[in-house]
Parts: sequence; C-alpha cells; structure tokens
Amino acid sequence: MTGLIWGGAALTLAGLAGLGWCVWLAMAAKRRGLQDAAMRAALQWVVTLNLGALAVSALGLMAVVIGIALG
Repeated sequence: MTGLIWGGAALTLAGLAGLGWCVWLAMAAKRRGLQDAAMRAALQWVVTLNLGALAVSALGLMAVVIGIALG
C-alpha cells in the first residue's frame, strides 16, 4: 500500500504543477494583449489543460485515500 500512497502523492503533485502551469499560461495570454477571438481560443486551450490537471490531481488524491484506507 505504500506504493499506492506515494504514487498517488506523485500524481497529486503533478496535477498541482499542471494547475500552476495553467495559471502561468493564462497570465501570459493576458500580458500579450490578444484580440477577443485570439484570447478566447487561448483560454479555451487553458481551460482544457486545467480540467486535465484537475483530474490528475483528483485521481492522485483518491489513490492516497485508498492506500491509507487499505493500509
């Protein structure tokens, strides 16, 4: 069960890093001063990445909880 806990923790940290990257991408798009359509396209991509990173983080947290419950 230790492997499940540490693997889940690694997934959670990867998800959090992805969320931080999404914040950085959104701020970079804002700094570029894009037009409305280009900004919308850039932020749609960021939202997609954000949802993926959130899912990875949630799966990691679930693995940690399962590892603790079974251990």
